[in-house]
Amino acid sequence: MSPDGWSARVADHLGVLYPGADLEILTGSVLAAVGPSGPTAADSAVLGGEHWSQTDAILIAYGDSVVDGRRVPLAVLTDLVRRLDGAFSTVHVLPFHPSSSDRGFAVVDFGEVDPQLGTWSDLDALGDAASLMLDLVCNHVSTQSRWFQQFLDGETPGRDYFVALDADADVSAVVRPRSLPLRQVFDTSDGPRGVWCTFSRDQADLDYANPDVLLEMLRVIDTYLDHRARFLRLDAVAYLWKQLGTPCIHLPQAHEVVRLWHTLLERRAPGAALITETNVPDAENRSYFGGGDEAHLVYNFSLPPLVVDALLHERADHLRTWLTTATRPPHHCTFVNFLTSHDGIGLRPAEGLLPPADIDDLVAITERRGGLWSTYDTPEGPKPYELDISLWDLFGGASSVDDGLVGQRFLCAHAIMAGIAGIPAVYINTLFAQGNDRAAAEASGVLRDISRARLHFHAVTERLTSDDGPEGRATRALLHLLRTRGAHPAFHPDAPQRILTTSGAVLAFERTGAERQRVVAVHNCSAVPVALDLDVTELGGARNRPWRDLIEGTLVDLDEPWVLSPYRSVWLTPTPH
Repeated sequence: MSPDGWSARVADHLGVLYPGADLEILTGSVLAAVGPSGPTAADSAVLGGEHWSQTDAILIAYGDSVVDGRRVPLAVLTDLVRRLDGAFSTVHVLPFHPSSSDRGFAVVDFGEVDPQLGTWSDLDALGDAASLMLDLVCNHVSTQSRWFQQFLDGETPGRDYFVALDADADVSAVVRPRSLPLRQVFDTSDGPRGVWCTFSRDQADLDYANPDVLLEMLRVIDTYLDHRARFLRLDAVAYLWKQLGTPCIHLPQAHEVVRLWHTLLERRAPGAALITETNVPDAENRSYFGGGDEAHLVYNFSLPPLVVDALLHERADHLRTWLTTATRPPHHCTFVNFLTSHDGIGLRPAEGLLPPADIDDLVAITERRGGLWSTYDTPEGPKPYELDISLWDLFGGASSVDDGLVGQRFLCAHAIMAGIAGIPAVYINTLFAQGNDRAAAEASGVLRDISRARLHFHAVTERLTSDDGPEGRATRALLHLLRTRGAHPAFHPDAPQRILTTSGAVLAFERTGAERQRVVAVHNCSAVPVALDLDVTELGGARNRPWRDLIEGTLVDLDEPWVLSPYRSVWLTPTPH
């Protein structure tokens, strides 16, 4: 595209965001802030002219999720990723800048790597081991940041970077993700001033109505692309734009900012992609695909509570209905599928998909298994927002009586997650079957710290090889599952998916890759054996021809009824003629 073509596209976005601005000057500033056009190192990640393939899987980790007491944590993480032997193509490095709270999400300085984690060179070395997903914490910054200190002192440019709130401002319509005061008062050079803080007192929201704030964030994006970011995760992007009298979530301007960033990425780094993080009900979450012109990927937030519901209640009906009725993403877009992350298991994405009584029951099970949970404010009062518990313990790992099924539940959940259309993502503490760290959550007062324990390098590498306990076996089985997925074209994120007709606790779906390469994934979500009788002809298979289970390597004769053991998953593919 000619320079004039890019300028016109960018000016169209800016005209929506900043009516009345001098678009020629602002467009030039925007294009300069995000850097020159042309391929970058991120483009080496493009496979077959696409953004992704079945070999893609994401490891979610903090820069200091793994430590050994000798090396900087980013170097330790790099070593571990290499030892995972190709199971993960990408590492999502959670915020790595100097920060004052929220485990990195209250950024003090976007220009620096936290020296306790390492340096930019250490991050680049991690990028040599796997492609990088980096967090753009775009909604807010730390109140200890230079910008906010300028706001307090009445100095430029920071004095104009934040959203001031008068005491009598009507914020009753604002959707809140936290049961905390939205308006936080600070002493400034002009006296006490209220500031918009969506998440905490230490995280002051940026004012994107000021185009200088947009330019600052574009410079951050440019830095990330210089350091070979393949994916940019847009943290809390739904809350980006403020307008009193509205819910201040999903506003048209927030979507327009994402569209602008999509356009700029096409120009600056066509091999890079945007991922939106919007922990909200399903239809709202999917809206960030736009018409294929917003996020390239969207976190599949409804998947975790629905999979957990299926396995804890031993039924697949709600999960199956959702998968059957959900629309496919636009062309060249896909989901990031996950079960856990550095945060808890969101319950808002289950609203409308699970009955309220079932959501309440998930809360009760979480409490019984040593977990915690949080709420968010609504006009009707607080509602459950998030389950804070390790997945291993939620499935019974901390039970005093091991029923022998914890590992099977754990693996069945991940087989569903990894098998459906999209790119799988696994949180590092879940990969290593970590239990609750309730003491950490109680000591910090941060509920999510229950599943954020730092892991010791030697302990986790032992789980990769010689640990024969249930946790070690679960880790190795999960890595085998991911490698198995990466070897079959039917699991390409864009490969068609068809949910098969089953009932009760059985979930079955078919994935079809290039040249009609087919996998039928069948999952028993219950603690009892289930007799199955799949119609081979419905699957396009030939009679008198066995199918191979890719996970265990065994043969299954679908011409005869067969039994699926408790919580077992099979990925069946027809054997050659």
